[in-house]
Amino acid sequence: MRRLEKAQGLREARDSRAERRARTRHLIELGGLVIKAGLVELTNDDRATILGSLLETACRLRGRGGPGEQPTDLMALWRRRGLNALARGAAARQAGEAAPEEATQER
Repeated sequence: MRRLEKAQGLREARDSRAERRARTRHLIELGGLVIKAGLVELTNDDRATILGSLLETACRLRGRGGPGEQPTDLMALWRRRGLNALARGAAARQAGEAAPEEATQER
């Protein structure tokens, strides 16, 4: 019985470590997006400003933006810009160039 409990405890510990690693990787990737967008340089690494901009984004997606601003339209616009930026970065890496770090302002 104790052997089974010990094995179960080891499995749970291993699963917990794997979940923590996955969460850490996810957070690092999200931080990388902040850097790719150029927000660190544009705000002079002012974390309050970066957080404020993210809070504003969340507010707009909750439907509390300007008149006529639809969250689904914003998400579609931002997704299109993000996909374009990621594609440009991948193309630049394939060509051996430095990846562009700032998002375009196309609509």
